[in-house]
Amino acid sequence: MIRLEGVTKIFPRQRVPAVKNLSMEVGEGEICVLVGPSGCGKTTTMKMVNRLIEPTEGKIYVNGRDVADMDPIKLRQDIGYVIQEIGLFPHMTIAENIATVPREKGWPEDRIQQQVDILLELVGLDPEVYRHRKPADLSGGQRQRVGVARALAADPPILLMDEPFGAVDPITRAHLQNEFLSLQKKMRKTVMFVTHDIDEAIKMGDRIAVMRAGELVQYDTPDRLLSAPADDFVAALVGHNRALKRLHLVKAGAVARTDVAVAQATRFVEEAKELLQTNNSPVVVVVDGLNRPKGVVQREELLRRNGRAALQDIVNPLESVADEDATLYDALSTMLNYGERYVVVLNHNREFQGIITFGYLLELMKENGS
Repeated sequence: MIRLEGVTKIFPRQRVPAVKNLSMEVGEGEICVLVGPSGCGKTTTMKMVNRLIEPTEGKIYVNGRDVADMDPIKLRQDIGYVIQEIGLFPHMTIAENIATVPREKGWPEDRIQQQVDILLELVGLDPEVYRHRKPADLSGGQRQRVGVARALAADPPILLMDEPFGAVDPITRAHLQNEFLSLQKKMRKTVMFVTHDIDEAIKMGDRIAVMRAGELVQYDTPDRLLSAPADDFVAALVGHNRALKRLHLVKAGAVARTDVAVAQATRFVEEAKELLQTNNSPVVVVVDGLNRPKGVVQREELLRRNGRAALQDIVNPLESVADEDATLYDALSTMLNYGERYVVVLNHNREFQGIITFGYLLELMKENGS
């Protein structure tokens, strides 16, 4: 979908190329992450794809067409663009911001409004609540969601994302990353994603392009990057804690254990104790009739209790929870944040999917050669 052949960029009054003889391909539906230190040419490379910057030498092809032969405005209308600063128009409503490119392309107004509502729902913002608000009324994370929605508005096959989650706090950042990966499973866009954070690159990328001083050092899958760094520079960038970084490669929903104690809120303590006899779960997960967790009862607390108390009367709030698209790294972080030795995994309907304990996490790390 994106192909660079011998691309070089030398800016005026600079002797050293910002990008030097770069060749690479990004397959359809892949997320390619460009990573490396500041000034290595990541953003310059990405901006040459939509001709915000023109290459000095070489060729860039989008879907088989040389971008140099394409009208730059038309090219950019067919490529979504998300940046760290988001760049929403402050005087426009959220709906007007999202509608910018479809309106420029001459879409009928009813189709535009329908697309705005669909995209707001897709990024987790209620259209009835947010459609008529201004950017200043939103949090940083909400504005970033709108930025993604605007980039998707004209249904472009390609997205360019420059440090898209770098301006929000770490917790919101992890949540936005997971949301985007969940969206990508549905959309299958071709994405070029710029970051300076190797952890983010490993988590987000199907393939990672490591750059240094304008040159491509290694272009590989996250797994290969961790297991076989091309040289000392890549090894130093990845760091010594590769076992932890490999946790970015596995989704919680794919490995969550289902052989755990789960009980309806109306069940009694004695019945829940019987469930604990068949497994070593640290908690009993208490669910409602729709299999949505209402909370947990710690194993130790349950064993201390007698009588026929209902679980709904002794349940504790559920805090240590992860979405099925969260990585094992996210799951471990959640355990540590809440001081728990487990995390409960939920699907997108907030239904119980399983549980990951700290001990089980260590077993998974060993099995994966970490």
